[in-house]
Parts: sequence; C-alpha cells; structure tokens
Amino acid sequence: MEIRTLGVLGAGAMGNGIAHVAALSGLDVVLVDTAQAVLEKSMATMRKNLERQVQKGTIDAAAEAAALAHVSPMTTHDAFAKCDMVIEAVPEREEIKRAVYAQVIPHLAPHAILASNTSSISITKLGRASGIAERFVGMHFFNPVPMMKLVEVISGLETTDATVAAVEDLAKRMGKITIAAQDMPGFIVNRILVPMLNEAIFALHEGIGDVVSIDNGMKLGAGHPMGPLTLCDLVGLDVALEVMRVLHAGLGEDKYRPCPLLVNYVEAGWLGRKTGRGFYDYSTNPPTPTR
Repeated sequence: MEIRTLGVLGAGAMGNGIAHVAALSGLDVVLVDTAQAVLEKSMATMRKNLERQVQKGTIDAAAEAAALAHVSPMTTHDAFAKCDMVIEAVPEREEIKRAVYAQVIPHLAPHAILASNTSSISITKLGRASGIAERFVGMHFFNPVPMMKLVEVISGLETTDATVAAVEDLAKRMGKITIAAQDMPGFIVNRILVPMLNEAIFALHEGIGDVVSIDNGMKLGAGHPMGPLTLCDLVGLDVALEVMRVLHAGLGEDKYRPCPLLVNYVEAGWLGRKTGRGFYDYSTNPPTPTR
C-alpha cells in the first residue's frame, strides 16, 4: 500500500520532526495535537528549521514553501479520517498511548496503518491495545528527526508483512535507512544506549567524575560526538527514565535499575533542554554544569 497522506499524532519535538521530514518528501501531512499552543509552537519551529536548511543550501526556498503547504495543523482526531497511516508520537508512557489509541482508532480509515514512535514499549502489547494489531507497527525515529537517518522498524506478533513493507517504503521515501528490530524491551538502539546513559549518571551520582569530566571522557576517550550527559539532556531525562523502567520491568535484571539521581532530577522537573535545566543549566551560554 502506498502512503499518500500521513497523520502525525503529537506535535512535540518528535512529532514536529516527523512532520517536517514527511512534508519535505512531498507527503500531505495532518499534524494533530489537542493543544493549540503546542501546534503553533510546532509550526513556528518547523518554519525556523526549514529556513535554516535554506540558509545552509540543503533545500531551496521553493522546497521550503512546498513543505509548509503540505502540513495541515489540526486539534481534533477526526482529521485523521483521510490518512493512509498515522504515526503516534506522544509521551513514552504506556497508559498515555493506550488512552490516545482509544480516541483515535474510531476515526481511522479501514485500511489505515497505525505506527508508534515508542522507543522501548512492546509493539505486541500496544498493538493488542489498539484493536488493529495486524495494522500496528513500531516506527522509531531518532532526535532530531531531520538530521538522524535511522528508523527502527519493529513488528508485533500480529503485524502483517504488508504493513511492514508499507512502513519501510515510507521511511525510504522520507530519506531514512531502516533496521529491523525484534519486539524486545528497548529494541536495538535503546537496549544498548540508555543503559550506558544510566551508567554515566551513576558515575556522576557516585562522585567518580563531575558532569564535564564524564562528558569529555566519553567524547575524547571513546570518540562519541557528544557526552552521555549532554545526550541525556537532549533526549529528555524523563524519556531516559521511562526507557530504563521498561527495561528493568521487562528484563528483570538489576543492571537496568534507574539511577536514583536520574529519578531525583525527573521528580524535580529537571528534564534537560526542553525545561532549560538537566545536567546543564541552559539559561547561560555556554550551558553551565549543574553538578
């Protein structure tokens, strides 16, 4: 099945990025968020990012205008009725995803695919909750979506081959490279990456090094493009915590136990760049380490 009109549920950082890339590839995009202010901020961010691409010469002004014309921001789920596929990009909490599926599914066309951008939660479980398990799939993009080439494609036990083929074709049209991951907690990338971030937080918690030393250690000693604590701030400390909780619950091993310092920061509302404070304070330029 060819995807001509794509719905994106949630206009936060990930939904915004997915809509941006889809529109730039020529797809008609229905971007839905029930908060009008979030939608307006999302569209402003998209314009800013497209303008940056024009300034860098990666796209021209005509492509920018065409992309923006392809996006229809909406606040109601019935806007998804004309979509061939909807990608859900709401917060990484199973109960939130289940609740929005109950609201969205009645508005989907009989042939429409529902994909989740979940970074860790079982696709089989979410697919069963959706009621359309055969047309449900995991399509995990990476932040920032316009820059990151990878998409993990995850099948649930009941996902059909035709659904997977349609999603892989869509990702290719969006200029992405796909890898197939088994439906296990964290899939491939986050099964490896997030425990490493958690271990860096443990190193900070135990006083093995400060924020700058830990980040520089992994940049200069392991060749990472950014330090793990900087990356955690970019991903969102709340997202990292939810992934660790999924890994810990799903795999049952203490090595996946979230660091208490990570829990404390999330409880304090220090979620990283999106709140202006995490392992760095982003009210200064350059950001100031908080520990």
